[in-house]
Amino acid sequence: MDGRGHCRLSVPDISCGKCLGAVERALSDCEGVVSARANLTLRQVSLVLRSPGTDPKPALDRLGAHGYPATLIDFAVPSDERVDDTARGLLRCLAVAGFGATNIMLLSVSVWAGAEGASRDVFHAVSALIALPVVAYAGRPFFASALTALKGRRLNMDVPISLAVLLATAISLVETAMRGPHVYFDAAVVLLFFLLVGRYLDQLMRAKARSAVTSLARLASRGAMREGPDGTVAYLALDQIRPDMVLRIAPGERIPVDGCILSGVTDLDRSLVTGEHAPVSAGPGVALEAGILNLTGAIRMRVLRPAEDSFLAEVSRMLEAAEQGRGAYVRIADRAAQLYAPVVHLLAALTFLGWFVATGEWYPSLFIAISALIITCPCALGLAVPVVHVAAAGRLFRQGIMMKDGSGLERLATIDCVVFDKTGTVTTGTPVVADGGPDLSEDRAVAAALAARSLHPASRAIAATGDALPAPVEDLRETPGCGVEGRVAGRRARLGRADWVAEIASGALPTASGPAFALEGGPVSVFTLSETLRDGVAEAVAAFRAAGLRVEILSGDGAGAVEAVARKIAFDAVHHGATPADKIAHLKALQAEGRRALMVGDGLNDAAALAAAHVSMAPGSASDAGRMAADFVFTREGMGAVTDAHRIARRAARQVRQNFGIAIAYNCVAIPLAVAGYVTPLVAAIAMSGSSIVVVANAIRPERRVSAKDPAPAARKAAA
Repeated sequence: MDGRGHCRLSVPDISCGKCLGAVERALSDCEGVVSARANLTLRQVSLVLRSPGTDPKPALDRLGAHGYPATLIDFAVPSDERVDDTARGLLRCLAVAGFGATNIMLLSVSVWAGAEGASRDVFHAVSALIALPVVAYAGRPFFASALTALKGRRLNMDVPISLAVLLATAISLVETAMRGPHVYFDAAVVLLFFLLVGRYLDQLMRAKARSAVTSLARLASRGAMREGPDGTVAYLALDQIRPDMVLRIAPGERIPVDGCILSGVTDLDRSLVTGEHAPVSAGPGVALEAGILNLTGAIRMRVLRPAEDSFLAEVSRMLEAAEQGRGAYVRIADRAAQLYAPVVHLLAALTFLGWFVATGEWYPSLFIAISALIITCPCALGLAVPVVHVAAAGRLFRQGIMMKDGSGLERLATIDCVVFDKTGTVTTGTPVVADGGPDLSEDRAVAAALAARSLHPASRAIAATGDALPAPVEDLRETPGCGVEGRVAGRRARLGRADWVAEIASGALPTASGPAFALEGGPVSVFTLSETLRDGVAEAVAAFRAAGLRVEILSGDGAGAVEAVARKIAFDAVHHGATPADKIAHLKALQAEGRRALMVGDGLNDAAALAAAHVSMAPGSASDAGRMAADFVFTREGMGAVTDAHRIARRAARQVRQNFGIAIAYNCVAIPLAVAGYVTPLVAAIAMSGSSIVVVANAIRPERRVSAKDPAPAARKAAA
């Protein structure tokens, strides 16, 4: 815990890249707020407060004063329920607009068929009676957003839309009152209908893009049964659960917060953490992450962290941060969106003036200007980057990979070099006994009993080789830096560093390296340990090399251990004996050569290197410092997660470029046509909504099937 408070605000009026900057600037000097990050797809703001008890009300007031009414998000209400409320409201407006458009179009057909005089005036009057309530109700999403923006002395994309609808309706009312031949109620209402179709589909596609985030809400328990000091049991809501409380978890319930099992044996579904769906047996002492499912047995658990600091909350924050990074593409889109609002209105004004000067007729000139207002709305450009990043974050999450920042996704797509740490990354970090040690089973049992006293990885490997019956070892104690010592039938026994063990032994010291064991007065035996390669690491290295990337191993271990791994896997370069400073220096040297390196590491000594690399990844088993420093964290056991992440990042980069191309091509074609008078307001509405839908659909379209020529078939097969 960092001593800070965290909360999220719902800000429904966030609608474009310009809004993101405006919201964050408004909160930059707000009382009690350390930092604020706005999220376009979720329409939320994540706040870091000075302390957990800091009141977010000043932030709410500040946003309201700047034209962005906000509410504090209730974590008890899943985010997908809030999204459903918005979608239902849009659907009601769409139904009303569809009803009005259908009836007004029927009346308009009669006028187009030749109705004149009193008949035409009656049709116009009836159209007005239908159009006014329809525009007032169905236009609320646009009018409310535009009014809020204007109150905050800013412009958003709903301002030109509202202006266009109101101008068309007002002109039609004037024409109806003056018994004119032309009204445009049909254009105004149909315009709203198609705009609402686009807005509703956009809402549904955004919901699909952030499905990985909203699905976590369904994994979160709303509370749990707490066991009191006197043995009584009472239900507690999630936000009331505190560290060191004892909870009872029945079969079929999800773990509400991070903790560890005190008593009971069960099977767990840990697929949320590891990506593996096979049940895992668990008993006392086993760590539990929030969100995993208890399958078979009732257990008692001790709470380690509150809900806001749990594994599930951390994953949610990573996913929600997916589009908040300010990478190169995001900055380009933000700058363009900020320029759009004034340019749109200026272009519409110039279009009106130009046509009025050329024709002398203000009705046609005004409607051409209205078309220009609508068709130049920057919706597609504003969605080009964030919706891709959110969709990519969902794909990564389904592959067991958490992304902290959208800019990290951009950097991962550009790498030309991959640098692996060894222990815990290329290898599992858990050694196994390959050979050696005492010949007699009794002595092996003694060595295993000594090893069980230590937490050293080598000791755990030796402890696993002991007999089922425990050895009668007494006076066990561990000497830091040397090993473990005890007594067996009055004789001293030692396990650890060879020279330390030799002090009580007889005979020559073996030349083999590894943990040594001896009984007092007896010979020294040496255990030979070997490391197990992490699943999929050879395939991952081969896939990167096949794709033209340079692959290196950079380890702090000795030459023998590193070379043993290098003999099994074909790296382009092997570096051993590297200190943390050496690792940073090597990464800087690669950067000086113009290379963009992905660093994959897990240890505390890798944290600085992970932070210094162009982009970095760490396994979920990494140290806290390693996970904090890395741009990506993967919870799968296999190294295929690294190639999967690279593939998804490259695909996301292609989609962003495609979306920019779609937005630019749309504007290059649509704007000249609108200014030239070839586009009606109705066609403009269809085109504008269609461009946004195409951009979002491109971001969330499913991946193509794996090609036989793919350089990373193993990783793609795993993803499929």
